[in-house]
This record gives sequence, C-alpha cells and structure tokens, in this order.
Amino acid sequence: MNAQKAEVVGLQALGWLAGQEDLLGIFLGSTGAAPGDLRARAQEAEFLASVLDFLLMDDGWVIAFCDAAGLPYAAPMQARAALPGGAATHWT
Repeated sequence: MNAQKAEVVGLQALGWLAGQEDLLGIFLGSTGAAPGDLRARAQEAEFLASVLDFLLMDDGWVIAFCDAAGLPYAAPMQARAALPGGAATHWT
C-alpha cells in the first residue's frame, strides 16, 4: 500500500471513529487530542497514523471498522505501515 492510499484508509478510520461516540471519547482521552483536532489535523499523515494506532489496539474495532468501510481486515495494518513511523522495527 502506498502512502496516498494509506492516508485514505486513515481518513476513513477517522470518519468511522468520529461516529463511535463512546470510542471517540476514549481516543480523545488517550491521545490528548481535542475534538477540534479531528478536523484541523485530518490532513496530517502523523495524525492519521495515531488514529490507526488506536484502532489497531483492538481486533473488535478493526473488524467493525473494516466491515463498515468494506475493507479487508488487513487494510488498517497495511495503511499504518505505509504512514510515518510505521516501518517495521528490526532489533537485530
């Protein structure tokens, strides 16, 4: 997945998250983002990466998002890998 497609998936995830009232509150609380940041920072790849990082914390969230967006379950992980800071870490 290239960076442009990854940003589209990130935007889709952000839109889905914004529609999940309870989950949105958890995201805002855990990231320190304010409600205004959702719109103001939606074009920043780093912010979209944080949305995907949050989404990827729970398989149930990934499944719900992918089902709603019509995406394969691997799409959020692939998108995250294509955004800043998503490269695999090699410890050896």
